[in-house]
Amino acid sequence: MNSQQVIIHVRFAPNGTVVRISERPARLTPHQWFDVLNARAGSAYRPLAGGRGVFRLTRAAVDAFKRETVTP
Repeated sequence: MNSQQVIIHVRFAPNGTVVRISERPARLTPHQWFDVLNARAGSAYRPLAGGRGVFRLTRAAVDAFKRETVTP
């Protein structure tokens, strides 16, 4: 089991849309990737000042979420 910690950084526009998010699969928009993470791991999200936030997840969880978003 891989317990490596991954921190996914999120940056929001003043209107609340996601402008930038790390570890994003190429086929998803920044806001779509945020929605995936928020739906599956919302408790791992921490808001920060200045329109930013972070998800703290394991590498295995991030990789699993990415696999779930791939179209067959």
